Amino acid sequence: MDNVSLITMFVLSGFNETENYQAYIFALTLLCYCFIVLVNVSLIVTVILDKNLHEPMYILLCTFCMNGLYGTTGFYPKFLWDLLSPVQVISYSGCLIQALVMYSFACSDLSILAVMAYDRYVAICRPLQYNSIMSKQRVFLLVCFSWLTPSCIIGTNIILTSRLKLCSPHITRLFCVNWIIVKLACFPADTLVNNIVAYITIIIYVFHGLFIVWSYMYLVKTCVHSKENRAKFMQTCVPHLISLITFLVAILFDVSNMRIGSKDWPQPLQNFIAIEFLIIPPIINPLIYGFKLTKIRNRIIGIITFKMKLLLS
Repeated sequence: MDNVSLITMFVLSGFNETENYQAYIFALTLLCYCFIVLVNVSLIVTVILDKNLHEPMYILLCTFCMNGLYGTTGFYPKFLWDLLSPVQVISYSGCLIQALVMYSFACSDLSILAVMAYDRYVAICRPLQYNSIMSKQRVFLLVCFSWLTPSCIIGTNIILTSRLKLCSPHITRLFCVNWIIVKLACFPADTLVNNIVAYITIIIYVFHGLFIVWSYMYLVKTCVHSKENRAKFMQTCVPHLISLITFLVAILFDVSNMRIGSKDWPQPLQNFIAIEFLIIPPIINPLIYGFKLTKIRNRIIGIITFKMKLLLS
């Protein structure tokens, strides 16, 4: 057992099935990452530059897109590098940092969605009190909560993982996942605290999801009897619901694959399920909000029209 403390590198064995297609995967991944950066940065810049968009809903949307960039930056550059490398390895500390980034990103996404649901609840159900409840100070605190709380919770999970003695350097994924690292522990009894904290983390974010469901049930009940509220709901809440459903489906597939997934599943399928939450939500979210929210759509169309006139003049 003397070797267990000498593991300084992990081998990402999820790449084993990609050897014959790495050039194609690299090109598609680079295109996907560039598109994610383009659409998210475009929406962020649009909100920042237009003072008419400095409202709680758009500030939260801006935060949502920033979080998407944070999470994808934790995966795509390393993934692209690995596709060009003869061996796919990552340092022990780098692996823990990547696991922290991946899952603090996912938990922050759910926290931001919960805050956005609260914002829509106040806007539609308590419109006269909206400006006092969703003040700049409160929005700032809610944004800090959405980022700092997940980082602390996931950070606790990572710190607990760092104390484990590991017996294998092989991670059967394309990137580092805390639960997979925990399963490499030499002594299963040592992982009891990790399991308890992991399930507490899951319960916390299940309550986030239940809060969102409750908010929307209340919103639907309120909007049914008012044509004006129905219009507000369709305009601002439908994009949020699509984002929520997309995110939850991607995360549920990933968690199911980690916890109860079959080893008989093909590795490419397992790889896709693992990275689905890093592909679909970061692309879909800014597109949905950009097309559906009138103020943002008009602002983007105005910028494009202005640029076209400059090019043609």
